[in-house]
Amino acid sequence: MPESPQSAASTSSKPLRVLIGADTFPPDVNGAANFASRLAAGLTERGHDVHVEAPAFNRFHGDFQEQHDGATLTVHRIYSWRWFPHDWLRFVLPWRSQAHAARLLDAIKPDVVHIQSHIVVGRGLARQAAKRGIRVIGTNHFMPENMIEHTLLPRFLRRKAIQIAWNDAAKTFALCDAVTSPSRKAADFLEAETSLRGVHAISCGIDASLYTPNFAKRTENRVVFVGRVTGEKHIDVLLRAFATLDPKLDAKLDIVGGGDLMNQLKQLARELGIADRVDFLGHVPDEELRAELTRATVFAIPSIAELQSIATMEAMASALPVVAANAMALPHLVHHGENGYLFEPGDASDLSARLTDVLTLPEDELQRMKKSSLKYIAAHDIQRTISIFESLYRGESVTDPVTDVSLDEQAS
Repeated sequence: MPESPQSAASTSSKPLRVLIGADTFPPDVNGAANFASRLAAGLTERGHDVHVEAPAFNRFHGDFQEQHDGATLTVHRIYSWRWFPHDWLRFVLPWRSQAHAARLLDAIKPDVVHIQSHIVVGRGLARQAAKRGIRVIGTNHFMPENMIEHTLLPRFLRRKAIQIAWNDAAKTFALCDAVTSPSRKAADFLEAETSLRGVHAISCGIDASLYTPNFAKRTENRVVFVGRVTGEKHIDVLLRAFATLDPKLDAKLDIVGGGDLMNQLKQLARELGIADRVDFLGHVPDEELRAELTRATVFAIPSIAELQSIATMEAMASALPVVAANAMALPHLVHHGENGYLFEPGDASDLSARLTDVLTLPEDELQRMKKSSLKYIAAHDIQRTISIFESLYRGESVTDPVTDVSLDEQAS
């Protein structure tokens, strides 16, 4: 007998048991870890039974009840090793990943597995879930180019290693029932580097209500960067650009985040003669991060390998104009002349010019840009992101949200 519409609806809204596999998860600080945490918390708030498999962040491993983004989650911490070329990264032994996955899958019996990368945890879960006929969703936050500098490989081998990494990613994601990436640019890039097709572009999403815009008349010129203080972020370009700003602007620069290049960049700031105007804040609590964004004048991001950039989205939710490298997914967030400016990647003089453009805007034009950032970020509401993933978990068809059209296109 076919299901009645009522029974079908009740089935589609039935809470799910979801196992999220993450190679990086808080207390790690990066976009992939933040997204996995926010997704897990949001799903939990909607009544789903959420479990997370992730590397242990210290010598203690096992099953823990942990607080993340306001929700209590069951996190299965797997024994891990420190990756010493990186300043904090830990990893699960690759040859043990499938054994760990098999044990958890048999114990949890999830309705769906959602892997956040193909590297170790995701590799094991995808293969073992496929063997058991469990639906698998894969999300790619990974750019081999971002990780390669944290290896010990000589430079002449890196291009080949990147190719091998993409081929490896394709094998794992081929086991997934659906594959997503945070932006259309990132999805297209994944398809171009692998044999995958039909990759969904689904924003990581953000809860804009957590951020506080400031529309008071500016009293200072303050530039802020938020992110890992590592090579792929190209913070040295920002420092060189900042050093050439007109002294009459009396600008200050805040670098929020920790990483392995902190000492080198502090030394560069001293060499450039700007150490007294640059504040390296390190990793700060969420409340302090939001306060830094609220008091800033403009957000700068010189990174060239962003698959989306949650930090940029946080800045936009704080009503900041953004000056960003014209690379990867950043042009999907920053619309030149509307909510900020794009500059030629790696070009410190161009970045300096675009920062000057913002810092010298008449007050009414600055307010227009701030409001434009808020309008653009509305399309990245995390509740919509969670709803789309719920549909994917249930095997329902989804339409990728449109998040990168200009305001003029939105109005037409």
